[in-house]
Amino acid sequence: MSDRIVSWHGNPSKPLYTPPPGAIDAHCHVFGPMAQFPFSAKAKYLPEDAGPDMLFALRDHLGFMRNVIVQASCHGTDNAATLDAIARSQGKARGVAVVDPAISEAELAAMHEGGIRGIRFNFLKRLVDDAPKDRFLDAASRLPEGWHVVIYFEADILDELRPFMDAIPVPLVIDHMGRPDVTQGPDGADMKAFRRLLDSRDDIWFKATCPDRLDAAGAPWNAFADAVAPLVSDYQDRVIWGTDWPHPNMQDNVPDDGHLVDMIPRIAPTAALQMKLLVTNPMRLYWPEEPAAKHTRGAAHCLGDHPFAKDLDLPDGLPPE
Repeated sequence: MSDRIVSWHGNPSKPLYTPPPGAIDAHCHVFGPMAQFPFSAKAKYLPEDAGPDMLFALRDHLGFMRNVIVQASCHGTDNAATLDAIARSQGKARGVAVVDPAISEAELAAMHEGGIRGIRFNFLKRLVDDAPKDRFLDAASRLPEGWHVVIYFEADILDELRPFMDAIPVPLVIDHMGRPDVTQGPDGADMKAFRRLLDSRDDIWFKATCPDRLDAAGAPWNAFADAVAPLVSDYQDRVIWGTDWPHPNMQDNVPDDGHLVDMIPRIAPTAALQMKLLVTNPMRLYWPEEPAAKHTRGAAHCLGDHPFAKDLDLPDGLPPE
């Protein structure tokens, strides 16, 4: 690889939707800076630098308070960039690491002190060369108290992964709902299989994320909204949301992060659902020692000529600002 890629929007719009106070972008990444934090020799893509200063500026621009930074596959099992970003967040970030399954308990304890609260297992063959389930299970059995496992896979291998997931002894968080085919709708085969997974354990969570990855029709991502809104409603105490910035490998279809935020009221149409999705639930996973923010009402605002205005199903009775 020689050409470094840019996969994020250079000038994202200001969202029309305002998240509730304390809102958390619970799925995002940092890339580099490469001079300080080199990419893995096994990386399948080589991005331009997208470091914590950029991430935190975007957080503020979009109206969020905190981040959960998920180790990007381009950094392999060296979590230094993620830990550095957390350390520079002034207490406003926690993280999910990617580790060598042989990691020691002392190393895990040090990561806990650095703000890590989970580890990620990636089963996308285009991103990783090896995913040893037996060694992953051993690592999962040694996690510090309160940690969870994040799993990234595609819908066509869900059934194959079920025995492995059933054996994991800590809570699970499924990235991007296991990448279902949202064009099948809320009652399609992929969503039904995913619901069976969620029904199998009450400690399986999911991220209602990435319409830009899952809805090939593009913005305003109507198929995604139609398929995902019922899932959020039915499992509202086990769902979180994030931007996925800086959108790894999306250089050919870069989303506007402001538009991604404006999808929130389309998949969580009430203030109560939005509070769970953006504050209460991610606080339970990543800041359990702190009381979750009190229920507050997110506000809808002047829609103007925004391209999503006709599609935003905003909560009734919310005052303008």
